[in-house]
Amino acid sequence: MRFLITGGAGFIGVALSNRLASQGHQVLVVDDCSTGDPTQLSESVRFTKGNISDKTLLWTLLQDVDCVFHLAARVSVPESTLFPSNYNHVNVSGTVTLMEAVRDTRVKRIVLASSGAVYGDQTQIPYKESYEVKPRSPYAVSKLAAEHYVRTIGYQAGVEAVCLRIFNAYGPGQRIPPSHPPIIPSFLRNALANSSVVIHGDGKQTRDYIYIDDLVNAMVSSATAVGVDQEVINIGSGVETSVLELVRLLRLVTGKKPEEIFNPHKSGGTDRMCADISKAYEKLNFLPLVPLETGLRLTMEKLPKPKAANA
Repeated sequence: MRFLITGGAGFIGVALSNRLASQGHQVLVVDDCSTGDPTQLSESVRFTKGNISDKTLLWTLLQDVDCVFHLAARVSVPESTLFPSNYNHVNVSGTVTLMEAVRDTRVKRIVLASSGAVYGDQTQIPYKESYEVKPRSPYAVSKLAAEHYVRTIGYQAGVEAVCLRIFNAYGPGQRIPPSHPPIIPSFLRNALANSSVVIHGDGKQTRDYIYIDDLVNAMVSSATAVGVDQEVINIGSGVETSVLELVRLLRLVTGKKPEEIFNPHKSGGTDRMCADISKAYEKLNFLPLVPLETGLRLTMEKLPKPKAANA
């Protein structure tokens, strides 16, 4: 098959692109390199630096493409609160531009990387796709709007549309930005350096962490699965893990005892998150294979080693 992956130089995009390329598919990637690193892509992946707001570029790249994976997005909940117009421009307007190009070039299928953040606060765990969504951040609102545009324009244009609500992905190669870093690589780095970990609130807030290889398995399946047009599907581990439990596992896998610093101010987002993945099993034959402890060990093995202090 011939694929185009927007945002394909990012953490998830690199893993997906390289997997598809290793399977013999033709893979095209477009990324503006604002956060992505195209040097991590396989040599057989055709990379183009560009923006999804450039419809002329998209028309060129989409010729004879069978399936688009739409990953290009701004993804920080705290940052979206500060810059909601930017998140609307990239995540919503960018998606609409892409869908216009997908429609015009008659692509067969598009798979959107949405987010479990669209659920907001729910009274029942795990989250089912049938639950009423209650987004609590501009990021979550932008992802929900993207879902609606992908499905609506896809329906009108005869393009099969699949929306994957991805929960907290982690694994080797995940970037650690200076502000609002993902919790797992950040905590791992600090633990290995005998530094402290900052726990916001009481540490009882929970998330659903899915290892990158498991996520890519689900995404690859979504490209060819039958009967998934217009579907919204949760992709997670199906396991709810608190921050305190995560720290315990980090101590176990690293053999370190990082100091825990509790910040009474919560970092944002919902108190609890966990995906019901029964629909993913039904539609995509998806079952996560990597438990969190194993995933942490695999991630730790590929982290850059901290530099030794001068004697």
